[in-house]
Amino acid sequence: MIVNIVDYGEKDGKKFIEYMVSGLSFGQLSYLNNHLDEEIAIDGDNLILTMYFDEKLYPFQSDVAKIRIDDFIAREEIEMNMFLSGFLEDM
Repeated sequence: MIVNIVDYGEKDGKKFIEYMVSGLSFGQLSYLNNHLDEEIAIDGDNLILTMYFDEKLYPFQSDVAKIRIDDFIAREEIEMNMFLSGFLEDM
């Protein structure tokens, strides 16, 4: 499974991060689509997952994040990979 952040920022007054998840089997893709509560779309073999955050919990809001955004993006991608891997263990 490969997780990439493809977009982030503010949409409709809410902070968001959009992840593209690739490398999933059809069963894994279906399981995540049917069991995650977040906004989900399927684009071919990829899962597009959009998560919305309260201002206080948005990971890219700090001054340090703005300076070292690549580090913060990489950390978020790793954390989402771990979350989805754990979630798929229940499959």
